[in-house]
Amino acid sequence: MKKIDAKTQSLPWWKKPVSSLKGVGPKKAIEFEGLGIVTIGDLLNHFPRQGCYLDYSHVKTIRELTLDGSMQLFRGQIARIIKRRSARNMRYASVVVSDGTAFAEIFLFGAQVYAVRYLENGDDVLVIGKVGPGRTAKAVTQAVISKVKDEHPEAPGILPTYALSGSLTQKNVRSAVRQALLLAKHHLPECLPDWIMRKKGFLSRYEALEAIHFPPSLEKMEEARRRFIFEELFFIQCGLLHHRANIKKRSLGIKMGHCGPLWQSVLDHLGFTLTESQKKAWQEINDDMESPEPMNRLLQGDVGSGKTAVAMLALAKAAENGYQGCLMAPTEILAEQHYKEMQKVLEPLGIHTALLTGSLGQAARREVLEGLADGTIKAVVGTYALIQDAVTFHSLALAITDEQHRFGVEQRSRLSGKSSYTPHVLVMTATPIPRTLALTVYGDLDVSLMKGLPPGRKPIKTLCYTDEKRADVYAGLIHQVKEGHQAYIVAPLIEGSDTVDAKSATDLYEELTQTFLKGIPCGLLHGRLKAEEKDAVMADFVSGKTKVLIATTVIEVGVNVPNATLMIIEGADRFGLAQMHQLRGRVGRGSSQSYCVLLTGSNQPQTLERLQIMRSCSDGFLLAEKDMELRGAGQLFGVRQHGLPDLYIADILRDTDTLVEAREYAKRIMADPQGARFIEEGVATTQFDGRFEQIFNS
Repeated sequence: MKKIDAKTQSLPWWKKPVSSLKGVGPKKAIEFEGLGIVTIGDLLNHFPRQGCYLDYSHVKTIRELTLDGSMQLFRGQIARIIKRRSARNMRYASVVVSDGTAFAEIFLFGAQVYAVRYLENGDDVLVIGKVGPGRTAKAVTQAVISKVKDEHPEAPGILPTYALSGSLTQKNVRSAVRQALLLAKHHLPECLPDWIMRKKGFLSRYEALEAIHFPPSLEKMEEARRRFIFEELFFIQCGLLHHRANIKKRSLGIKMGHCGPLWQSVLDHLGFTLTESQKKAWQEINDDMESPEPMNRLLQGDVGSGKTAVAMLALAKAAENGYQGCLMAPTEILAEQHYKEMQKVLEPLGIHTALLTGSLGQAARREVLEGLADGTIKAVVGTYALIQDAVTFHSLALAITDEQHRFGVEQRSRLSGKSSYTPHVLVMTATPIPRTLALTVYGDLDVSLMKGLPPGRKPIKTLCYTDEKRADVYAGLIHQVKEGHQAYIVAPLIEGSDTVDAKSATDLYEELTQTFLKGIPCGLLHGRLKAEEKDAVMADFVSGKTKVLIATTVIEVGVNVPNATLMIIEGADRFGLAQMHQLRGRVGRGSSQSYCVLLTGSNQPQTLERLQIMRSCSDGFLLAEKDMELRGAGQLFGVRQHGLPDLYIADILRDTDTLVEAREYAKRIMADPQGARFIEEGVATTQFDGRFEQIFNS
C-alpha cells in the first residue's frame, strides 16, 4: 500500500480512494472515475462482463470459431483498422484480425471505439466476443480486444476482462482488483443470514468476490454470479419492505366505517354494473380503508377497464366518513375530464366536488382553497396545483394519483403530506406494468389488477398497413366521419426535441387538410401549445365541433371521447408496443365498433413482425412484457425516477424467478425485528457503494 494521509487512513478500507492502491496515480484515478469507480468498494463491484473471461485452455483459431452467437476467445494479428460513421451518423470502428487460418472482423460501437486509439496494425491481440456470420469474414460483436503483451497467456487459470476507460488496460484493472481483494480477505463480514446461506448453498461473500473476479473455473464463476444476483435483488426488496414498514410505524392511519347508504347511492348512480374485476379491486381498496393502517395500493387497470368508477367509490367512502379525498392527474385535460365525471355522479348526492388546476382564475381558486381548508369541499380533482404550499385540507383522508409513472416518488409524498395524519394512498395507472417490474418499482405497494372491458364496449379491431395503402386508410376515415363519428391521427414522437415533435404534427396537419381531409373540421394538438390552447382544442373535439384531431402523444393518457371510433398511428414503427396500446385505448369508449390503424413506411421484417404482435394482441399486460423485452425496463418506465439503485449484475427480465424468490425471503426476514436489524447493519457495513442505503434511509 502507498503512504496515505491520516484522514484517508481513518476511513473503512472500502471507502478509501482507488488512488490509495499501488499503481493508481492521479491520472489513472481519473480514468477509473470515468467507469464510476472512486473507492476500493466501487472497484470490487466493477464485475467482469458476463461471458468475458480469458480461458487460455480454450483459445481457438479463427477457422475454429463457430457462427452461433456464443462468446469465444481467439488470437491473431491486426490487419486493418477502419473508423466509420453509420447512416445515422453514429461512430463505429471495424478491426480486421488474421491468424493465418482465416479472417475475423470485429465491430466496436459507442465508447468501445476509443479502444482503437491504443491499437496498431500488426499488434498481436487476444479477442473475446460474440461470433456470427459476416459479409466477407466472421463477424465479432460485444468484443474486448487485449494486446498479448499486456496479458500473460502462460499464466494458469482464467482471467477476467473489464469495461475500460481512457488508457486503462486490463492489466491495470486486474492489478488494482487483486490488491482490493487482499484488503477484503479478513475484513469482509457476511451480509446474508446463515439460514439463507445454508438453504441456497451460497459461497461466502469473500469467496464469491474472488470467484467472480479471478475464478478457478467457469463453474465457480457461475456460483458467484448466482449469489450476487440474489443478493442485489434481495437487498432491494428488503429496502422497499423497510420503507413500507417505516411509513406504517410513523403513521397515524384513519380507520373508516363500513359502507353506508351514501356509498350505495353512488353505486346506483354510476349507471352500470361493476365488472368482476372492478368488484375485486374495490373489495381490496375497501378493506384497506377500513384498516387502521394507511393504504398504499397500486391499482393497475388496462386501458378502458373502469378505474375512474372505482376511484369514485373510494372518494364517496371517505366523504361518507366525514373526510376529504383528492385525485391528482398529470394534465389539465385529464383532470377536467375526471372532474366532470365525478361532478355528475357525486354532486347530486351532496358530495361537494371541485377542480383545482394552474389555469383556474384567481377568484375561483380562492373559493376552492377556502372550501378545502374549511372542509366544505369533500372531493377535489387537480393537477400539480394540489401540492402547492397554499393548499391546505381540513381532513384529507384519501390521496389518489392517476398515471403514477408520470409523477415520481417526491410528488406522491408531498400529496400525502397534506394531512395531519397519514392518508390512504391509491396509485392508479393505465400503463400495464409487468409483474417483475411492479415488484421492483412498486415493491412498497400492494397491487390490485383490473382486466376486461365494462359492459357494452366492443373490442377494438387493429389493422396494419404500409404507406402504399395510405390513401385507402384515409378514405376509411372519411367514411367514419360521414357516419357521424370522429377520429384521431397521431404523429410520430421524435424523442429529445419538442420542436421537431411539434413540427411533425404541424406538417401532417398542413398536408392532410390540403389533401385527404380538405373541408373536414380538423384540430391540431401538441406539446408546444399553451395550456389554454390545448384545452380549447380538446373542448372543440369533445363537443364534436372538430371531427378529426391530429396530435402527438399528448393524447396518450386518459382522454375520453366516446364518439371517436378511429385511431390512425402514422409512423407506427417509431412507437413502443405499450405506447401504441395506450393510444389505441383512446377509441372504443362508446358502443360503436372502433378501429386502430397502424401505418408504417418500413418494410423491415422485424418491424412488421412487431406491429403484427400489436395487431393480434389486445392484452396490455402481455404487450408490456414484450415491450420490456424489446426495449428494457429503464427506458420504458424510468426506473431511476422511483429512487431505486442501478442493477450491477441482476436483470429483472432474465432473473424473474430469483426476484420473486428474493422477495419471499425478504418478507420473512423483515418481519422479524432481529432479522431486520441484521439486514440494516449489513447494508451499512458490507454494501460498499451505499446504493441500497438510500432506500433504507427514506
